[in-house]
Amino acid sequence: MPHLTSTQTTAPGTEFRTGFGIPGYAHPLVAPTEWGELTRPGTPLHWVVLNVADGPGSRPDPHCLQAAGRLRNAGVRVLGHLDAGHGAHTFAEMISDAHRYIEWYQVDGFLLDRCPTERGSLPAIRRTVTTLRAIRDGAHIVLGHGTHPYPGYAESADQLVTFSGSWSDYRWSQVAEWTADYPPDRFCHFVHGVPRPHLDEALRIARWQGASTIYFTDRTNHGGRSDPWETMPGYWDDIVSRIDTGVSE
Repeated sequence: MPHLTSTQTTAPGTEFRTGFGIPGYAHPLVAPTEWGELTRPGTPLHWVVLNVADGPGSRPDPHCLQAAGRLRNAGVRVLGHLDAGHGAHTFAEMISDAHRYIEWYQVDGFLLDRCPTERGSLPAIRRTVTTLRAIRDGAHIVLGHGTHPYPGYAESADQLVTFSGSWSDYRWSQVAEWTADYPPDRFCHFVHGVPRPHLDEALRIARWQGASTIYFTDRTNHGGRSDPWETMPGYWDDIVSRIDTGVSE
């Protein structure tokens, strides 16, 4: 296991531009406000995940197509959600889902959720990523590990999700030393249960640990019984303004 350290500084001359990676809101019919807010001019978005039904679904969904189209017309990158199942889902299953995402929603890339972290699974993930880039020119690939994986994964994708979890864990989290070899735009942090008074602290942690793509929310997973990413945080306008003005950066 790589050595862990609690601090990291951005390399000299590296420009740190924090923005949001949206893990995937609920269906546009269920969360119309959330999807509408994402097209507000000036919102610092790096990408938005479209998760129709734990993947692309069984048939094209006109509401999801409309939501994705509005984002892409606004210049926002839309990613399809592929579930790697910690290595349990097959190459064929993921590529089949990817083809449907491209055909139905013209996605710009993919988030491989529940991506394995161990060294032994790296060749299979490399094969998957290589194929995704072959079927979607210029695909933006994010590996959703949720924790620090074996370092070799950093060479296989555009970004890695190296933290996904609760605020109580995040505020005491540590960063793998090997991440210092890469710029902040290679790493993403998703944190739920962040209280409004701790937003500045959460932003500082992301900066110290070298992650420029973030999503913080005050929603919780209620002990694993709900998805904290499905709805917009109650302090959305507040966190957008903090990132726009560079607060805590």
